[in-house]
Amino acid sequence: MAGERTKLIVKKREHLGSAETRRLRREGLVPGVLYGRGEPIALAIEERELRRALTGKAGLHSILDVEIDGTGSTHASILKDYQVDKVRGGVTHVDLHEVRLDQTITASVSVHLIGGDTAPGVKEGGVLSQPLREIQVEALPLEVPEHIDLDVSRMAMGDTLRIGDISMQDGVAFLDDPETVVATLTAPTRAIEAEEAEAAEAEEGEAVEGEAAEGAEAEGEAPAESAADESTPEG
Repeated sequence: MAGERTKLIVKKREHLGSAETRRLRREGLVPGVLYGRGEPIALAIEERELRRALTGKAGLHSILDVEIDGTGSTHASILKDYQVDKVRGGVTHVDLHEVRLDQTITASVSVHLIGGDTAPGVKEGGVLSQPLREIQVEALPLEVPEHIDLDVSRMAMGDTLRIGDISMQDGVAFLDDPETVVATLTAPTRAIEAEEAEAAEAEEGEAVEGEAAEGAEAEGEAPAESAADESTPEG
């Protein structure tokens, strides 16, 4: 939920470099950097501690109260970026950004479609698609929503919903083009292919009829020319 705050205890890294990074990961620590009002601070975070902080109700949009080396003072921060091991799947690096709670920030928020099973077009066999899964928003750090819900329960076959169709909550502004398509409900691919095949057959039939008509006209003209040739006196 928006406004969730989570304390994150970290340690300041004194040594940098790839060798030190590998050592940290072997010990179950995730290297990271805190950017903000001063010089960037290199950090080491226990993997379990980081996982706990980022799996709350607010997920990746939680406000992290970062405490460095048990000093007691905290830095209100957000997760700006992270890297994941493509093989093992664990987080291998994080970038945190210190924020002021009274100033707006931009964030990417996921869009969830709700009511798809009851949409009239879906009941008729239509296919519900979601071309856009995240929206850029601007809001105060504590007002950034965990996700945005879009009700598609009334969509009929051929309907389209855009960003402009989403109800905005107070204090949250959408930064993307309002005309950007978020959800579509189209006929099944097989039905479309069948319609296209029928249209192609109809066009082919019209073409064949046209050729036949042209051939008939040509055959009708040929005897007249022959008669004209026969009436021409020899020598």
